[in-house]
Amino acid sequence: MKQAGDFKRTLVTTALPYANGPVHIGHLAGVYVPADIYVRYLRLKKEDVLLIGGSDEHGVPITLKAKNEGVTPQDVVDKFHGIIKDSFENFGISFDVYSRTTSKTHYETASEFFKTLYDKGEFIEKESEQYYDEEARQFLADRYITGTCPHCKSEGAYGDQCESCGTSLNATDLIDPRSVVSGSKPVIKTTKHWYLPLDKHEPFLKEWILDGHKEWKSNVYGQCKSWIDLGLQPRAVSRDLDWGVPVPVEGADGKVLYVWFDAPIGYISATKELTPEWEKYWKSEDSRMLHFIGKDNIVFHCIVFPSMLKAEGSYILPENVPANEFLNLEGDKISTSRNWAVWLHEYLVDFKDKQDVLRYTLTANAPETKDNDFTWKDFQARNNNELVAVLGNFVNRALVLTQKYYDGEVPALGELNEVDQQTLAEIANLKAEVEKSLDNYRFREALKFAMDLARLGNKYLADEEPWKVVKTDPERVKTVMNICLQITANLTVVLEPFLPFSMEKLRGFVNLEKLEWSELGRTDLLQAGHKTNKPDLLFEKIEDKTIEAQVQKLLDTKKANELAEATAKPAKENCSFDDFMKMDIRTGTIVEAEKVAKTKKLMKLLVDTGIDQRTVVSGIAEYYSPEEIIGKQVSILVNLEPRKLRGIESQGMILMAEDADGTLKFVSPEAEVKNGSEVK
Repeated sequence: MKQAGDFKRTLVTTALPYANGPVHIGHLAGVYVPADIYVRYLRLKKEDVLLIGGSDEHGVPITLKAKNEGVTPQDVVDKFHGIIKDSFENFGISFDVYSRTTSKTHYETASEFFKTLYDKGEFIEKESEQYYDEEARQFLADRYITGTCPHCKSEGAYGDQCESCGTSLNATDLIDPRSVVSGSKPVIKTTKHWYLPLDKHEPFLKEWILDGHKEWKSNVYGQCKSWIDLGLQPRAVSRDLDWGVPVPVEGADGKVLYVWFDAPIGYISATKELTPEWEKYWKSEDSRMLHFIGKDNIVFHCIVFPSMLKAEGSYILPENVPANEFLNLEGDKISTSRNWAVWLHEYLVDFKDKQDVLRYTLTANAPETKDNDFTWKDFQARNNNELVAVLGNFVNRALVLTQKYYDGEVPALGELNEVDQQTLAEIANLKAEVEKSLDNYRFREALKFAMDLARLGNKYLADEEPWKVVKTDPERVKTVMNICLQITANLTVVLEPFLPFSMEKLRGFVNLEKLEWSELGRTDLLQAGHKTNKPDLLFEKIEDKTIEAQVQKLLDTKKANELAEATAKPAKENCSFDDFMKMDIRTGTIVEAEKVAKTKKLMKLLVDTGIDQRTVVSGIAEYYSPEEIIGKQVSILVNLEPRKLRGIESQGMILMAEDADGTLKFVSPEAEVKNGSEVK
């Protein structure tokens, strides 16, 4: 296996944010801050590295948003591409290029890529039955169809998933399906599409990932292994839609490339836009490619995109995919639909010139191995107790004392005692520690080591007390202050990848050009007589009222969501008495319960119905543990047609009530009754 030093250049890609809304702190923590830290680190090492990004601008959600707002899809993506690009730029995410998948270059590149695979016979063609809107004269993607969920009976379920119970669906499962486009009832019609046979690539993926990349992060390796072990299936690369890259073959009118296929090709087209030498980054064996993504994109970047590249034949494969887990907000999952998020463009207005405070907090709390939580109180504490009290305090004291005692000039280093030598040794050892962490994508750990240098400076300054010693031993103070200033100079290097705005400011105080990474750890970065400038505060305290305003904004959002959820849904259309009487609802007792493997919401229950004991799969695993519901008496629809869920045949449906906050509660008799009693 090659090591990082075996490559001449590095191509770093970041997940393409979807251009139907702004970016939030979850995106930053999972993808963009760690990618930027890593690239800035490589640039300091004078390595050949590119940071590639862009907006993902195709797909059904964008067309739905455009329809709802009465604008074109292009209007939607133009708006949000601009917001996203400006936000990244203002936040210091140092892309070499930030492109978009509606560019001419991308259309050409994606078309060429498809055509190459098509000509090589790498696709299979399949006919399938799909819903068609006769009024709108178009096939309907899953999200263009709504209806009643066959499991929980909630209205408004989509053709791919019911958002009420979380069950994955096929559009043909919906009861009373309706077209989102025209409102009419769709019909079934045959359509042809092209599929990438992922099953064909299974042997390669097993060898390449499971045998060849055991060094990948455990969350990435584990998810890949799970998918491969379950067996891969052909995946459609085209769909019936009028928004996207047209399928470039004869007989493909009205079909575009599926967004999952065209989006990663955006990395290639963006690199093409950046440099005519793009092929050396994508096709040379002495280049390495790294994908920075969130965990929801692991399968696409580790299994699907590599299969596409392997099928094409001329591209390198990713060397590593350091995906992160998810960041929550104030103990709750970030949700764009519920506006439960801290939006980057709003943060940049509310906290002007405080990009590095958020960069620091998100790195210190990075969800590298498990989901983590962002709170405004922690954000305030990180700023006040670490950036202000540790880093800012040290460099301010070092520079102010230099101005006071030596008119800003660096004093000469004198005789060293044991403490001085130990301190200088710790400075010299810093580089190796931080490098090891960064090279292994452990950014939280790297930041801690970097901040330990400021902690070392604070302790050294506090222990040596130059403001006292200057009266009795002025020569000793020169040595102390020289060492403090060498620490300060080293901080401008080691913290540059993490806090670029603040380190630019600090270099101005020290009157220092940007140093290379190779100079980190040196204790002679500032020569005697070097003139420093008068310092200002590097960071400022964030007051309680500022944080309270942000917390209140979230509380107002939560209150608005609860109010909307509490509004009773309108009654459904009347049904006949005969239809109602067809339902056979009985009381039953749960005798066994276990979570369904590899699912978040499903639980497998064994229910004594008084008639028999039967298996029921229910979407309640988020609200109950198996242990607490065994022995619970419930209401069950016993004559529901059996249906397989995750390979388990479900023989009925448990009746649940959905509370205003979305939680599910059992519909149970107020006192115990005999199992099998009819509910009337």
